[in-house]
Amino acid sequence: MATAEVRAAQAVEPVVETADLTRVYRSATGETYALRGVDLVLLPGSLTVVAGPSGSGKSSLLTLLSARERPSAGELRVLGSDVAGASAGLLRRLRHRRIGYVPQRASTGLFPHLTAGDHVRQVAAWRGDRHADVHAVLDAVGLAPRAGHRPATMSGGEQQRLAVAMALVARPALVVADEPTAELDHAHADRVLDALAVAAEEGSAVVLSSHDPRVTERAGRLLRLRDGVLSSETAQSQETVAVIDSAGRLQLPPALLVRFPSRRVVVEADGDHVRLRAPEESG
Repeated sequence: MATAEVRAAQAVEPVVETADLTRVYRSATGETYALRGVDLVLLPGSLTVVAGPSGSGKSSLLTLLSARERPSAGELRVLGSDVAGASAGLLRRLRHRRIGYVPQRASTGLFPHLTAGDHVRQVAAWRGDRHADVHAVLDAVGLAPRAGHRPATMSGGEQQRLAVAMALVARPALVVADEPTAELDHAHADRVLDALAVAAEEGSAVVLSSHDPRVTERAGRLLRLRDGVLSSETAQSQETVAVIDSAGRLQLPPALLVRFPSRRVVVEADGDHVRLRAPEESG
């Protein structure tokens, strides 16, 4: 990359920054760590997919990134605001005006008395765009013919596509989508992914979670979570790298982890190279 391009990249303000991000849920039976020490930066114009098995922390991470919850520990800055310390009013304005969010259960964000078109118009008004092309937004996800229908008359997949349209209208700075293609057939899933990709091309930072290989292969950047920890990162057309968190912990991919059954590793430095090997068994 040329020097001018490097300087331009460095001048871009991150949409999201996290450092040692931790989320703990407390109940009568004790504490559950949903996320442990996640370090992450999301830039404008990026398309990031978060993958991992059920219970890995994907939904918890996306809920935090969309400023719907506060972290238990660590740092989280979304669009320049410190989520842990911001007032409830500031976070509410941030969510309404600058963040598009697609919940895992799309019906939770819909109003039974509004049509599909009314939903999109309402969100556009919250974001200060009263002249948004509602038809174009609905058409992008294949819902233009259903503009006059209310949620009760729509299928689960149609409700999910409506949630995506609401998230994308008026070009929010950040789009967060939790399993946005889970209830869709291949054709409609492709339309939704195309719409999300266009949003990234137009400058939004887009982050979504998915189990679907068709989704992960379209990611500009693929993050894998395991047990609440960011274990690996793959950039488009690049090799997968393991992640070292701020405490110096290295997350090995499962395929390599099986080589260290004792969960201990010998680290050897040799010039510019570092080798990891299993410790020798003591007699």
